[in-house]
Amino acid sequence: MAESNPTNPTSKKGGVPEEKTDSSAAHKAALSQPPSLLDDLWETGKWIAGIVLTLLRLLAAFGAWCGRNPVGGVMAVGIVATLFYFFGNLHPFAYGSISAAHWAWAAWNPESDQSYGVMVPFIALALFFYHREALARAPGGGYALGLAPLLFGILLFVLSFRCLNPRMALASVPFLLFGGIWFAWGRAAARVILFPCAFLVFMIPVGAIQQATANLQFIITGMVGAFSHLLGISILAVGTTLTAVDGSFNFEIAEGCSGIRSLMAMAMLTAVFVHLTQDRLWKKVLIFSGSFGFAIVGNIGRIFSIVLLAKYYDPKVAAGVYHEYSGFLFFPIAFLAMLFFSKLVNLDFHKKTGKPASQPLKESPAA
Repeated sequence: MAESNPTNPTSKKGGVPEEKTDSSAAHKAALSQPPSLLDDLWETGKWIAGIVLTLLRLLAAFGAWCGRNPVGGVMAVGIVATLFYFFGNLHPFAYGSISAAHWAWAAWNPESDQSYGVMVPFIALALFFYHREALARAPGGGYALGLAPLLFGILLFVLSFRCLNPRMALASVPFLLFGGIWFAWGRAAARVILFPCAFLVFMIPVGAIQQATANLQFIITGMVGAFSHLLGISILAVGTTLTAVDGSFNFEIAEGCSGIRSLMAMAMLTAVFVHLTQDRLWKKVLIFSGSFGFAIVGNIGRIFSIVLLAKYYDPKVAAGVYHEYSGFLFFPIAFLAMLFFSKLVNLDFHKKTGKPASQPLKESPAA
């Protein structure tokens, strides 16, 4: 969310507050202090160590599985090597200068709100690791029907060369993995890895539809303005701008506050949640379809908290350090909305009303 400084700095509720005690000034200064460099390095180190530890566990589990299934291990290594060669070594795009993997890495950038794409392969690997026991129990043996998605993936990859479209190359990865595992290890194993393979669709950059989310800025602006009026906060919500009537602050809802990044992140989180917690397909589809609404709720809650802080504490703090770190509020609020909706979907209404789930048919009286 882009902000402007308070438009009326001499106002009592404006950007320059009145004299306060030393303890209050020290408290405000402490709130304005960003985390130190050592704190950032420590958090980054823990994040990297967690990824490395997860990868080592995956490699150890894969090595143990290969020891028990040498033929399957050779096939798995062959599939991975083939994907690495075609997606990392061939350079058909950008006049023969980059590969599909290189193009994807360049497209996953914060400027286009696509940085979430870097996490998708790691999440898919974690899902494979989560289902490792089910894969180990799956009976072996190939299945010829696996050739259908495998050949479709090959066709997409070949067309990506012909059309010079790297997105088509990335779209072929789920089909190649799913079809290859189905063909090599059978239908049971393919059923287990269906969702991890499908999850890889999220790694395809979709920056071209960023403009389609522009209307979300108007929706969020209007909703924040409505909630503010309910609490007696006088705000003018015009377009994508929130302006206090007393002139104490003036905020603009930018694309980053309501764009494709938050929508895709919430869609990914909801997809993993329903996969791990729901036991019916209709429940999974229904809850996942609500991810769009969960993202809107999360953004409304985050921006509304900025308005509250600007109104009742200090507009400068709200527009500065709090805004920079308020993004951490998005996921808790959106996640709670998702949990609440999931609870509603899983309510046993028959148990609540005391009525049996089904009424037995009455026998017709004998003639």
